[in-house]
Amino acid sequence: MVLVSLPCVTFACEVHAVIGFAVVAGWFAMFAWGLGAFVLKREPNPWFWRLLAVLQVLLTLQVIAGITLLALGKRADSLLHYLYGAAFPAIVLIVAHVLARGLDREEDTWKVFAVASFFVFGLTLRALTTGLGLP
Repeated sequence: MVLVSLPCVTFACEVHAVIGFAVVAGWFAMFAWGLGAFVLKREPNPWFWRLLAVLQVLLTLQVIAGITLLALGKRADSLLHYLYGAAFPAIVLIVAHVLARGLDREEDTWKVFAVASFFVFGLTLRALTTGLGLP
């Protein structure tokens, strides 16, 4: 089990790791859902938007958990962990919201978030690997 090999063993760290795995899996699911909808040429159902909302809240909780760890004196080994896990995903999501809001065809907004979810998945996966001390 990966949690056994975590660089820290506190409850707060384990919570941060569990949320981290959920965040990565969730963004992958969002991307896969969007890709499937694109291939099938069908707009995703309302649960797509609910998943987006849940993932954005979960990402926010993950950042709060990370800030809690910082306050407790636990620091990531790499600055990249903070950039990949918080700053870059936030930038991607803000850009996605701005782009989606500016589209002429409202029915295309899901495509913006499907693409954004691909990038957020990759960024959060990299944050997870740096947090676990992997190269």
